[in-house]
Amino acid sequence: MANTGLRSDVQAIIDRPSAQVLVIGGGINGVGTFRDLALQGVDVILIERSDYVSGASAASSHMIHGGVRYLENGEFRLVRESVQERNRLLRLAPHYVKPLPTTIPIFSTFSGILSAPLRLLTHKPGGKTKERGALLIKLGLTGYDSFSRDGGTVPRHEFKGHKKSMQKFPKLRDTVKYTARYYDAAVENPERLALDIVADGVVAGKGKARHTNYVEAIGSSPEGVVLRDTVSGTEFTVKADVVVNTSGPWTDLTNASLGKVTSFMGGTKGSHIVLDNQELFDACAGGEMFFENNDGRIVLIYPLNGRVLVGTTDIDADPSEPAVCTEEEVDYFFELVSHVFPTIAIDRSQIVFRYSGIRPLPKHDDTAPGFVSRDYRIEQTVFAGDKKTPMLSLVGGKWTTWRALAEHLTNETLALLKLTRSVSTENLQIGGGVDFPTTDSGVKAWVAKNSGGLTPARTTQLLKRYGTKATELIAAIGASSDDKPLVSLPEYSTAELDYLIGSEYVVHLTDVVLRRTIVAFVGGLTQPVFDELSEIVASKLGWSAEQSAAERTLAVENLSFFHGLILEAAVPSAAAETVAAAK
Repeated sequence: MANTGLRSDVQAIIDRPSAQVLVIGGGINGVGTFRDLALQGVDVILIERSDYVSGASAASSHMIHGGVRYLENGEFRLVRESVQERNRLLRLAPHYVKPLPTTIPIFSTFSGILSAPLRLLTHKPGGKTKERGALLIKLGLTGYDSFSRDGGTVPRHEFKGHKKSMQKFPKLRDTVKYTARYYDAAVENPERLALDIVADGVVAGKGKARHTNYVEAIGSSPEGVVLRDTVSGTEFTVKADVVVNTSGPWTDLTNASLGKVTSFMGGTKGSHIVLDNQELFDACAGGEMFFENNDGRIVLIYPLNGRVLVGTTDIDADPSEPAVCTEEEVDYFFELVSHVFPTIAIDRSQIVFRYSGIRPLPKHDDTAPGFVSRDYRIEQTVFAGDKKTPMLSLVGGKWTTWRALAEHLTNETLALLKLTRSVSTENLQIGGGVDFPTTDSGVKAWVAKNSGGLTPARTTQLLKRYGTKATELIAAIGASSDDKPLVSLPEYSTAELDYLIGSEYVVHLTDVVLRRTIVAFVGGLTQPVFDELSEIVASKLGWSAEQSAAERTLAVENLSFFHGLILEAAVPSAAAETVAAAK
């Protein structure tokens, strides 16, 4: 797409094309490492070839969890770290990370006892029956609770028999013998949490931390890493003392583009669907249903943002190919729901969003996908361009452990730079989680103090959406004196969208509909909404009619191929008039 000039964040890197550290990959682990390095005063550059957290990090199950199933794989270190990080994120990011009551429906008492040791020793399914019985689950949850003793913030597990289970979940399959209930956490808006992390890094860096999206690493030279701005096509080179590769499932591909052949990765594909089904939403009783299907895959069904999220699959995948949720996977999800809630009818008309991604798992040869380690490691090689600059490649990593992982990766980077850590992130609140009120009285007090002339209802809405960083948005709205609701999407306003587009690194239309908001995720991206948002983004970014049409086409193709959303790319004649009327 034609562009007459460079974006300011790209220009800032070209103007000073060197840094102590270059981080390649702006998923959750990349942005977390960027933030941590910036806090240590390191001169760091972060680049992302697409939008921030638009790859593997955008395809998660929206969970911050300890991984109770990892106990069976013998990954005790990972479980301990995951539980600690779950508890920590509930404290550090309470605006987006919320407690999630989780229920395991159990249909037998002793099933799995004989096959579990075999799975632990071989990391392969053992025996004919995969469904876990009550005794095995009880042992697992007792061990799981033990990891929460130090600083635990959620209740311990509890068991209920058939009668009480059916009272709580009347739509549950009536052959259930027990239910086990424990707590993990959900991240309601992971993309926005990641944006908070980036912004925290910028503030902490005090001008030394630079970042940009839509810039890819395409090669190497003795002068450094060759980069390309995918918007303008401009190529430039950045020299760094340490190169850090956090490109997730594409780690080997990134290394290859830099002239270094590696074979660290062996990712698997995980897909999800989002359903608008009130009966299913109610049947979950405010929490997650979590169980293992007969094929050994983990299954989750839970209410999220007013809809029901169903997942996930675990299929070997090629990171060089796009990951999409197939019709076969949709059929599989429908079978899963009927396995637990046999009387609830679901069909494809209720799917409002679908998505798929590749987990950044290590190479696993003949190990079954569900048994591949979810732990992470850091591989050190040298940068091919000059044969001496150290390069760190991250293998593995998950949403739950991003802070601890970033700490480990930062510590290794600091050691290479012969620096020491000066700031800990263990108790450092994140973005809009700073001083976020967690009680009804606290919310009322915060709203009364920070409304800036907006109504209490609107201020509360913005607090819920952005945490305490809503104060920045409220100030911007006040300065513009324009908080008129959109015609097609009254829960947002033109001033609010203008702020997001202008201050949150928006480059393409898809950035707004998929990541700066959750409009598409919850099924709210109707044609009128798409048209109105298109006009607002085009106006704010100064697109020509040609650019606007190209962006609409790009967005429609993306939304259809990856998410099953069908929209028209052609600009309706009334669209501009609708936006004008709204203003």
